Amino acid sequence: MSGHLAAALGGAAGAVALVGIVVIFVWYCLLRNRGVSRTSETNSSEPSLQGQSIELPFRGGVSYPPDFQGARCFKLEELSVATKNFSNINLIGYGMFGEVYKGLLHDGMVAIKRRLSAPSQEFIEEVHFLSSIRHRNLVSLLGYCQENNMQMLIYEYIPNGSVSTHLYGSGQVASARLEFKHRLSIAHGAAKGLGVLHSLNPPLVHTNFKTANVLVDEDFIPKVADAGLRSLLDRIDEAGPSSRMTTDDPFLDPEVKESGRFSVRSDVYSFGVFLLELVSGREARSDQSIIELVLRNFMKALQAL
Repeated sequence: MSGHLAAALGGAAGAVALVGIVVIFVWYCLLRNRGVSRTSETNSSEPSLQGQSIELPFRGGVSYPPDFQGARCFKLEELSVATKNFSNINLIGYGMFGEVYKGLLHDGMVAIKRRLSAPSQEFIEEVHFLSSIRHRNLVSLLGYCQENNMQMLIYEYIPNGSVSTHLYGSGQVASARLEFKHRLSIAHGAAKGLGVLHSLNPPLVHTNFKTANVLVDEDFIPKVADAGLRSLLDRIDEAGPSSRMTTDDPFLDPEVKESGRFSVRSDVYSFGVFLLELVSGREARSDQSIIELVLRNFMKALQAL
């Protein structure tokens, strides 16, 4: 195959991928406006959000599944054993909430987010709400721990890393790391996960949606991580949301930078940047608008034809 033909085929594939991603983006917007079913989309035996209603003053009354027992309260001792006393060997990252460790419990691996903070009833209430939101495209919050002036969140462990790692793990362009079928599946599943959050009443705005916060399992099924984490921190901390906002984040809607307020629309903007990174395999930059990113990748695809 000649170099010209290979370039032409590559450009055509890029153009087709771009069109496919745009279609998914439009589909997501329609899905959000229509609202998604809280039971039909689970595709699993996990509990849905329908069922017995429990009135909560901070959520205006949400529907918990009838068999929902609440978030599990873990003991510090069992988490210390699971992480080998929070050894650096088990440290897998840092996030908005704090350090992130992997731990081995008797019933499987978990991810543990830990930070220094005094105990709080608001923390427990918020964790109970967030842990009730279950979907195959959302990382499940399993429980919490509040001991020794530490707060911890315990999540299901997703072993295959984030989408950003697969796209540009070491900073370089890595378009070939994900097959097109995986990219399409990731875009579709991430849209479903985000749509579930937006279908709640009131909608739960993610506020930090990005490729680094969409994890994939061994079958490349995407799971949106950190859902509701910023709202949890805003509720239990004295510091305002602006103190946790990074204005140079390319996923951040410019309107949020001006107003300081997140909304479903700002999540949709972040989802658009996510799709562009997914189709291009290139990391978005804070000095480049979403329109510039679209035009750059579209023109590159056309030039190769």
